[in-house]
Amino acid sequence: MVGGGADAGINPYAANLRQSMQGRSGWAGLVHNRRVFAITVFASLGGLLYGYNQGVFSGVLGMNSFDTRMASAVDNPGLKGWLVAILELGAWFGVLCTGYLADKLSRKYAILFAVVIFCIGVIVQTTAYHPSSILGGRFITGWGVGSMSMSVPLYNAELAPPEVRGSLVALQQLAITFGIMVSFWIDYGTNYIGGTGDSQSEAAWRLPLALQLVPALVLGAGIMFMPFSPRWLVNQGRDDEAIVVLSRARRLPIESDLVQIEFLEIRAQYLFEKETNAAKYPQFQDGSFKSNFKLGLHDYMSLITTKTLFKRLSIGALTMFFQQWTGVNAILYYAPTIFKSLGLVGNTNSLLATGVVGIVMFLATIPAVIWVDKVGRKPVMVSGALIMAACHIIIAILTALYQSDWTAHSSAGWAACALVWVFSMAFGYSWGPCSWIVVAEIWPLSVRGKGISIAASSNWMNNFIVGQVTPTMMSKITYGTFIFFGAFSFMGALFFAFFVPETKGLTLEEMDQVFGDSEGLAIADRERQAAISERIGLAAYGRTGDDRVEKGSSQHEQYEDRLPEKE
Repeated sequence: MVGGGADAGINPYAANLRQSMQGRSGWAGLVHNRRVFAITVFASLGGLLYGYNQGVFSGVLGMNSFDTRMASAVDNPGLKGWLVAILELGAWFGVLCTGYLADKLSRKYAILFAVVIFCIGVIVQTTAYHPSSILGGRFITGWGVGSMSMSVPLYNAELAPPEVRGSLVALQQLAITFGIMVSFWIDYGTNYIGGTGDSQSEAAWRLPLALQLVPALVLGAGIMFMPFSPRWLVNQGRDDEAIVVLSRARRLPIESDLVQIEFLEIRAQYLFEKETNAAKYPQFQDGSFKSNFKLGLHDYMSLITTKTLFKRLSIGALTMFFQQWTGVNAILYYAPTIFKSLGLVGNTNSLLATGVVGIVMFLATIPAVIWVDKVGRKPVMVSGALIMAACHIIIAILTALYQSDWTAHSSAGWAACALVWVFSMAFGYSWGPCSWIVVAEIWPLSVRGKGISIAASSNWMNNFIVGQVTPTMMSKITYGTFIFFGAFSFMGALFFAFFVPETKGLTLEEMDQVFGDSEGLAIADRERQAAISERIGLAAYGRTGDDRVEKGSSQHEQYEDRLPEKE
């Protein structure tokens, strides 16, 4: 039996040969895969937009000229919460739309569509004179941000070699934290336009909002020159284009074993899912819009009705749930308010302390990009959650003891501020990047776009709820807010430790094996796997066993030494 095992179309000897030829992970792997590294860095401008948008509004909310212009909303705690949270509601809507668009239009055109929507929202906000315009503009901007938050990691994951996939998907979070860091310091600088008091110019808040257009336009123009995802191309029957993309991305000849095996594994997975789908739903195979629509509905339903897909959906949705209930966005959105509550006097000082949050989060994300494929997802996520929980609890204790008179206990106030910075570092190296890595890599090709959209929608809906409730929690239960988020951080550590499998170093086509996807793989399915493997030539890579693996190792060394100069 050649295509056995739980993973559709994966031949064990071919997989061993491919693994023997894979490069190293970490920084060396990123340098070796510098073409795909450069492409994913550019695509991750979408993350920069996401991060900048997250961070910039927290500073804008505290600016005198903005508060004066939008006083009817800012002075009302409920409406103030809506000013922040409506972006997440728009993002939730956007990410749900993108599951279909990413499959239909392609991953890269989904990114382009998101950029256009984003720019419309930014223009509405920048020219706003009433709270209603801010609310409408932030909803539209959120739509674009949500769409990018799903399509960018999906694009990066499908283009990346398995040995550096975690690092390349984590680039999105590095870009997010860079955007947050830049936005905080731009807010700090523009806060001085016209002075920090009643004389402050409205340019102080309109300028940082308008600056979002610059990277958005660069991304929108540049994405047109990026390659399509090879897995999307295979799913569209464009095999010749797919193997060329793989060859260029891996910087190896088309005829190399590594490129051939990776391509054949992708194609085997696609054919297996297509033929299985045809056997299950023969009545929907005429290619009409109605039939394709019904097949799409069945794909969505399969996320709930198929045991292993429901397990993946649960892991993806709960990962994003716990990411938001660590309280990270409560800190990002309301950092100036939180620092004032911890004893920092004056808007300028609180903005300065907020700027440090951006710096430490960005710096902490860099090790995740370099080492996540060596260390693995689980130890990173569990350790980060435990550190965040400890920070929350200690901040709660300090606040309970000294909030009545911070001025007399300034050292305790600064200690609490420092713990906010430590919390930001812990999130930056763990749940920030790794949550998106896990959500992007756990799905089979046939439902990958839809699965990511549903799982990512959990991020934005919970983000929306956190943005809504945080102002009320800070005013009503004060230090209890930190205890609340600390408890959820601890539960997140337990969840990841006991319920989420390790996925480092595996191809996207091998994820079925990790999740025990033997459901439905009866004799007929195993025969179909074997037939596909034989028909497309993947079985040929399994016939000489360990000798072929040894050849693969030496071939890999030759490719390392003799990479083609002409791309």
